[in-house]
Amino acid sequence: MVRLQKFMADCGVASRRASEELIASGHVTINGILAAIGQSVDPEQDRVAVDGKVIRPQRKNIVIMLYKPRGYVSTSEDERGRKTVQEFFKELPYRIYNVGRLDLNSEGLLIMTNDGELANQLMHPRYGVSKTYRVVCDGTLSANEIASLTNGVELDDGMTAPAKITDIRRSTTGGTAFSITIREGRNRQIRRMLEAVGHKTLRLKRDAYGPLQLGSMRPGEWRYLTEGEIEALRTQIKG
Repeated sequence: MVRLQKFMADCGVASRRASEELIASGHVTINGILAAIGQSVDPEQDRVAVDGKVIRPQRKNIVIMLYKPRGYVSTSEDERGRKTVQEFFKELPYRIYNVGRLDLNSEGLLIMTNDGELANQLMHPRYGVSKTYRVVCDGTLSANEIASLTNGVELDDGMTAPAKITDIRRSTTGGTAFSITIREGRNRQIRRMLEAVGHKTLRLKRDAYGPLQLGSMRPGEWRYLTEGEIEALRTQIKG
């Protein structure tokens, strides 16, 4: 027997957390009966369906690196009709999902996968996988503001963990450009951190996720990760 949300993740439906949301909202049945969070299933005997479609474990785990352009939302569907990152993968014969999110006006490295277990581990705060962003904000960051961002700032959902800030310089727009590395994944975290010290984010680009580097990729481009890259991700999770 296996937990329902793990089975769904193994089938490539979504991460465990997102699978729980699908279960709670009534999208999942087991042998024709509405499922509940906490149930277990027998993969060999039980018939699990999402929105009426029977799901089965996928044979091959896929991990993809996408350069998400600005103007796309990191979700499978958008009720407001905005462009989603799924539009880059319409021709693939399997379903993949984004690991975490980059907001509409942010760009950069986004991991896409059907490996629910890997996705869950990469997003879990326990593992603290590093993420590096290139940022441009308005005005000039003072030494005190840099210290606050580095040591942690108070947000409405609590104090942020220490961050690393490097390569601070004046941007061509007259603001401040810098790189920041964090090990958390809160909603709009970088933007909210800058707001907390009195600055507006003008541009936000994720350059790295753990050992992965965006490199010379261009907006909208994507590629499969190599086995070596996937193992490097798993190694960082194991820590």
